[in-house]
Amino acid sequence: MEIRTLSDGAVWLSPPTAADTDDIIAHCQHPSIGQWTTIPVPYGRSDAEHFLTDLVGPGWAGRSPTWALRPAPDGPVIGMIGLSEQDASACEIGFWLAPDHRGRGRMARAVGLVCEFGFAADGMGLARISWRAFVGNYASAAAVRRNGFRYEGMARLGALHRGVRRDEWRAARLHGDPPGPADDAWPAEFIASGNVVRHG
Repeated sequence: MEIRTLSDGAVWLSPPTAADTDDIIAHCQHPSIGQWTTIPVPYGRSDAEHFLTDLVGPGWAGRSPTWALRPAPDGPVIGMIGLSEQDASACEIGFWLAPDHRGRGRMARAVGLVCEFGFAADGMGLARISWRAFVGNYASAAAVRRNGFRYEGMARLGALHRGVRRDEWRAARLHGDPPGPADDAWPAEFIASGNVVRHG
């Protein structure tokens, strides 16, 4: 697949490179990233090198692109977002954002850009983009909910995370779903201001 850089003028998404290694390692030390994602913990240089060499490169060669989220065209990595191929017409979205850069709408913007590319005929031509998160990750849910993802339920003990089974939320956006907020498609607990922590 042709490498694509995406931007809306406020955030920039481009493939991470070896030059980003130190930033990736530094961000992945934060407990909140390890708590809600499947990155190795502890996270070291060999993990970053494996990610860049064995996941990012082959992902772009296939249909599982990964982008580094940057605050400027040549800015440092402040987050990561990607699509993992499930079949020829469906992918799953995943992402993390450095704590110092949350609460500014950046991850929601990034999710919107990636979905636009994923559904576009001159992008990936997908019919469905799914999302999963461990129960309690309201920040991640807020980012996808603001981009038209519709809640599909909870899988009880649906995920194995470092040897422990955890409940998992699931949602998805289809090609024909509108891109704006999908509040009406989510349970009230996600809408309550006391529970929603803005993720980027």
